[in-house]
Amino acid sequence: MDGTLARLKASLVGTSALLALACTAGGTSAVGATVVSSDPHANLPAELVLTGTVRDFKSRQDDGGHPDFQRRPDGGFGVYAYMVADELDADGKPVMASSGRRVSTPWRDSEGRPIMPPRPHLPLRDGDSAGSAGGSDGGALTTGENFSEWYRDIPGVNASRLQDITLRRQSGSNVYVFDDREDERFAGLGGFFPINGELFGDFNGTGKNFHFTYELETQFEYEANSGQVFKFIGDDDVWVYVDGKCVIDLGGVHAAAEQTINLDRLDWLRDGQTYTLKFFFAERHTTQSNFRIETTLQLRTFSSEVAVSMPFD
Repeated sequence: MDGTLARLKASLVGTSALLALACTAGGTSAVGATVVSSDPHANLPAELVLTGTVRDFKSRQDDGGHPDFQRRPDGGFGVYAYMVADELDADGKPVMASSGRRVSTPWRDSEGRPIMPPRPHLPLRDGDSAGSAGGSDGGALTTGENFSEWYRDIPGVNASRLQDITLRRQSGSNVYVFDDREDERFAGLGGFFPINGELFGDFNGTGKNFHFTYELETQFEYEANSGQVFKFIGDDDVWVYVDGKCVIDLGGVHAAAEQTINLDRLDWLRDGQTYTLKFFFAERHTTQSNFRIETTLQLRTFSSEVAVSMPFD
């Protein structure tokens, strides 16, 4: 009898060990028990690969250079608001609205996160903190015609190619991040420099190509009241549009700056519907190029010509 009890005890200990191991790894145990993963978002993709277009420009100091690149705004370096119109044009491109108002104090949401200065389609809410900006044009842009060339292929003015970025899911969360300081391709370059030595070439012996724009067109599915967010940290100009309306406004030539949009603030979105998110970036001046995206959106590359599927959760 004592031998039987000893064997039974050993069997139970072994089964417990197997269950513990399975719980640590997630999945199904050796004895058939279903085990819940310790990562509540393990069903999400590990990576989101987005394909955009990078366009290279010559500095305004160079022959045939563009007047907006390597330009110091008349009001000094800094973040400038209201440079672009509230909505994209018929081609899906941003339109110059002014030469910008320099932001001295950022607007913030109720959680203290920097947000876009208010616009008619996206006013402040209870709990937000008002910022401040200059009352006159700050000279961050030259003309609307020059600005219209930033995100269009214009022979002799710019040169372009496709460029991927990979957003990686952070361990145990549904947050996806692209960070030039962590990405294996860019970490050794000292910043977001996708076209060093390419297209029009590097600037003035620096070994880096500073004067370019980057455009992404993506889609996502809106989940109402889930706190979906999109955050950008970097320099220089960045504008983000959801369903054609501006939701992040970080214009100007400046050091790394940030804004966040909580999509539940966008009262025109409907639960379960698919929307476009368009991202417009410009690196306009030496000596840095910082680029970090953080988002809980399940983004997928999309364009009117080519759509690359990325499964939603």
